Amino acid sequence: MTPSVKQILCILNEIAPGDLSESWDNCGLCAGNPEWAVKKILVGLDPGMQMMASARAWNADMVLTHHPLFITPEKTIDFQTMPGSAIAMAAREKIAIVCAHTNLDKVQNGLNDFFAERIHVVETRPLVPDTQASGPEAGRSGIGRIGKLTSQISVARVVHKIKKHLGLNQVRVVGNQDLMVRQVALCTGSGGSLIPDFLRSGADLYITGDIKYHEARLIETSGRALIDVGHFASEIIAVDLLSCRMGQAASRAGYELEIKGFDQEADPFTLV
Repeated sequence: MTPSVKQILCILNEIAPGDLSESWDNCGLCAGNPEWAVKKILVGLDPGMQMMASARAWNADMVLTHHPLFITPEKTIDFQTMPGSAIAMAAREKIAIVCAHTNLDKVQNGLNDFFAERIHVVETRPLVPDTQASGPEAGRSGIGRIGKLTSQISVARVVHKIKKHLGLNQVRVVGNQDLMVRQVALCTGSGGSLIPDFLRSGADLYITGDIKYHEARLIETSGRALIDVGHFASEIIAVDLLSCRMGQAASRAGYELEIKGFDQEADPFTLV
């Protein structure tokens, strides 16, 4: 059976419930017609024009991304610049643009838990629990995660393991690399706003991205440690997560879909 965009949104809501989204966020359908049929889904991190062009070349009916096409309301839709150029292509080629953002971050077994698995942090729980969550997510969803390493090791050793597991050549480190750590807090994407929660948590090490200078100083003076892997490195894994979960959910629903990850995205920062 070939599903519609609306039906895909329903199974996406089972994977990452929309009511978990932050109030400022823009999850779900960003552009497109809920009644369009969907046979092919291209999954990526950012719905940029490179991804849209790849979707058109593959004859995809939907692009599913982690980051929204836009978050703040647009006053003008200019088809020559983003996000207007993506909206124009979506309308012209009938390619729906859908995202799962903070709802995927916060949900149990979502992006933060997937990130924890990748870097071998176990026994996780939300760093900041979502008090509004109900049903199966009550007490289990929230922003960030706190957990344990399988054994107490130095920060330097954690750095080595993270670079290996995430395929990175370098990361930014704050604090004493000889510090022995066991309890770890983490947050995919930009985790600066959770530093007060990290410092209150009792965790020895914080793993996240996009940390600013004064935030780093705060962690340094607290005697704790930080590993900044970068925003991109912590979230590009959403492509694997969404591809797998959507494939499983579509199969259970009896939908005939082709799903593949967009493999041409790269970190916008280049170190020279």
